[in-house]
Amino acid sequence: MSGQSALFLGEVMHMRVRPRRHRLHYRVFSLLLDFDELHATSVASRLFGYNRRAMLSFWDADHGDGSAGGLRIWIEARLREAGRLEEGMSIRVLCYPRILGYVFNPLTVYFCYASGGALRAILYEVCNTFGERHTYVIPVEDGTTGPVRQGCAKELYVSPFTPMSCFYRFHIEPPGNNVLVRIDESDAEGLLLVASFSGQREPLSDRALLRALFHYPLMTIKVTVGIHWEALRIWWKGIPVHSHRAAASRVATTIVAGKISGHQHS
Repeated sequence: MSGQSALFLGEVMHMRVRPRRHRLHYRVFSLLLDFDELHATSVASRLFGYNRRAMLSFWDADHGDGSAGGLRIWIEARLREAGRLEEGMSIRVLCYPRILGYVFNPLTVYFCYASGGALRAILYEVCNTFGERHTYVIPVEDGTTGPVRQGCAKELYVSPFTPMSCFYRFHIEPPGNNVLVRIDESDAEGLLLVASFSGQREPLSDRALLRALFHYPLMTIKVTVGIHWEALRIWWKGIPVHSHRAAASRVATTIVAGKISGHQHS
């Protein structure tokens, strides 16, 4: 296996700054999968499968609108709505894979490139533990090189310890030898929470996948368990709880206009 797809070994960090400080970090790995390589990667690998059962797998049905086999079509439709769809685009997704059939991705990031290699848009797909999913589609300014800074209003209930009236600021260092996805979440009083994933690239191969499985066994289950364990610790510290506000639709999209503000729904 070769090409643009890769394995990123790194660390997730969450730091709450108000009303009481709380910090967590844990080691994880993510896959960067190029949609143009998915079928070939699945065929070449004994451990990885695309839309098929395998030790590690990626399924279209876990993302987008949940339709089987239609994720790229769904992404291209969102890019068209944002005025960013071009011929010959490359789409790469950074996410956790299913491990032994189970996965929960709090955040999936899609990097959408023009045929010449310029980054045209980033899609941030946020999932909560209530089975709801919201994708923020944010165009990248023409001529952008290096880190990408974007932002949008929060539209989906994620944690019982953060209010809905918040704003996300994204700091992204697109996948190269390293990757960084950082989110600063603010409310009316200022910075509330910082969350990030930073990782180092390794070529995607069965040997690398086996090594990752050995070092991070049952990682996706641990992610879900960790979310609930940290929620218990935060609750124990007396941080106020905000009741779940059900989303109007289980799957929704926001097309974000401008650098950090302005949006419309679809």
